[in-house]
Amino acid sequence: MKAITLNTFGGPDAFELSEVAKPVPGAGQVLVRVHATSINPLDYQVRRGDYPDLVPLPAITGHDVSGVVEEIGAGVTAFAPGDEVWYTPQIFDGPGSYAEYHVAAESIIGKKPATLSHLEAASLTLVGGTAWEALVVRAGLRVGESILIHGGAGGVGHVAIQLAKAMGARVITTVREANFDFARSMGADVVIDYAKEDYVQAVMRETAGQGVDVVFDTIGGDTLARSPDVLAQLGRLVSIVDIGKPQNLINAWGKNASYHFVFTRQNRGKLDELSALVERGQLRPHVGATYSLADIPLAHARLESANNGLWGKIAIAVVQ
Repeated sequence: MKAITLNTFGGPDAFELSEVAKPVPGAGQVLVRVHATSINPLDYQVRRGDYPDLVPLPAITGHDVSGVVEEIGAGVTAFAPGDEVWYTPQIFDGPGSYAEYHVAAESIIGKKPATLSHLEAASLTLVGGTAWEALVVRAGLRVGESILIHGGAGGVGHVAIQLAKAMGARVITTVREANFDFARSMGADVVIDYAKEDYVQAVMRETAGQGVDVVFDTIGGDTLARSPDVLAQLGRLVSIVDIGKPQNLINAWGKNASYHFVFTRQNRGKLDELSALVERGQLRPHVGATYSLADIPLAHARLESANNGLWGKIAIAVVQ
């Protein structure tokens, strides 16, 4: 089968289009013909060598699959050949999704929502699971609460806006002015141009000085240190990014704030919950660009660039 392999850490040109052996499903596993995958920041972090001890080379990376079951291993009961499925491969535990075929444990696979194309489904598995883990499992966002989502035009951010609205929250998000209409179309109630206005002042103005109940950090920087300035009492912050340099959190103490750091876990339950929202019309990923399997290096370069002109996700059409 064809696969994009990583033989050395580095830039997008570190990838190679290779012929590798087609995997065989073992007991409790499913062989999936990959129709689509997508690109995430985690993907280029792996490629450039941010996690060298966790990714032995050569490697097939990639963290989203939408496809069709081709073969099942012994003991598999939930799926049959021909089923359309979606999932995130186990992160840092075996080959990823940049290939024509992928094998995964039955327990992490879900039935693909019928209303999504393969390109759309592959653009939702990792970011959707991450947003669910952050807002539902960790932050415990409730009806009537308010949330500040940093980076509402990005892959995780635009899904988080939709999820927060489905949960009954008031959503404030930080984006560039060029992305205002897109963020509003996802459901944001208030949009802030972080390049032109201090978001702390804007949030306090929009909440009449009360602050928000939850901050969702998808961008990093000094967000951890500044978040207490926008959090209400007993507020919660959830971050999905590397915290980088140490930050002073003394002000979080005065707010009785709780901080949560999320590395999403793979399971069918989250996919089924997301699928229900998709089928009700409350959640849909936005595919901002599509590339072929062979053009994954170009897709990486675009996502990694500062002004890439993207809204939502970059999808990869493995089956043309």
